[in-house]
Amino acid sequence: MHRAGDRELASVPPQGTFIAPAVRVGIADDHPITRAALRCYLDEQAGIRVVAEAASGREAIDLVRTHAIDVLLLDLDMPGQSGIDALTMIKAKAEHVGILILSGYPEHQYAVPLIRNGASGYLNKACEPGEIVAAIHRVAQGARYITAVVAELLASQVITPTPGGAHEQLSARELQVFLKLAQGCSAGEVAAELSLSAKTVSTYRARLMRKLDARSNSDLTYYALKHRLLD
Repeated sequence: MHRAGDRELASVPPQGTFIAPAVRVGIADDHPITRAALRCYLDEQAGIRVVAEAASGREAIDLVRTHAIDVLLLDLDMPGQSGIDALTMIKAKAEHVGILILSGYPEHQYAVPLIRNGASGYLNKACEPGEIVAAIHRVAQGARYITAVVAELLASQVITPTPGGAHEQLSARELQVFLKLAQGCSAGEVAAELSLSAKTVSTYRARLMRKLDARSNSDLTYYALKHRLLD
C-alpha cells in the first residue's frame, strides 16, 4: 500500500528530466465564439497554453507587443486593420513569432501569397481540430506547416506554372483588393472595408489592371471566375 506521501513523490519527474515549456499561443479572431472555442480546445492540449486574445488586426499587433507569444493564430477578415495588415507589421517588429493563418477563405485564394509574406502556415477553418494542434507545435519549432493542399499550390507554381496564372504573383494586399473588386465592390467600398484611402485603392486597381491585363472591373470578375477564385 502506498502512502499519500509516496504518491506525491511518485508524481515528481526524476531528477534531470527536461520538461519542455508549453507553447504560448495567441488567438486573433473577431468572432468571440470562435476565440472561446479555440481557447477551450487548445487549453486541453498537452504542451499548449493560450495566453492572450485579440479581436482585430490592431489588437493582434498590440498583443504581440505586450505578451510573450510563440505562435499567433491569425484570422484574415477582421474589422479595421485586417489580418493581412497585422501579418506584415508583426513580422517586421517580431520576426520570432510564428504566425499560423486560420481562415475561412479557401487555400487557393490566399495561402501562397501569405506564406511568401511571412506566414508560417495556412489552415482553412474547416480543418480537423487536431491539425491545428500539430501545426502549432511545428510552427513553435521554427518550421513551416504546409498542408497537402498548399504543397500542391506551391508545387504547381514551381514545377508546372500555368499560363494566365498572373494572380499567383500578386502580393497579399494586391490579391485582397483584387478579390474585393472582382466581387463587385466599388473602390469606395473597398477603401472602407480595408481601412485604406480611395487614392490608395485606385493605385492598387491600376496596378491590378496592368498585371492581369484587364480593362475594367468586369474583366477582373471574369478573371476571378475563370481561375475559380470566387466562391
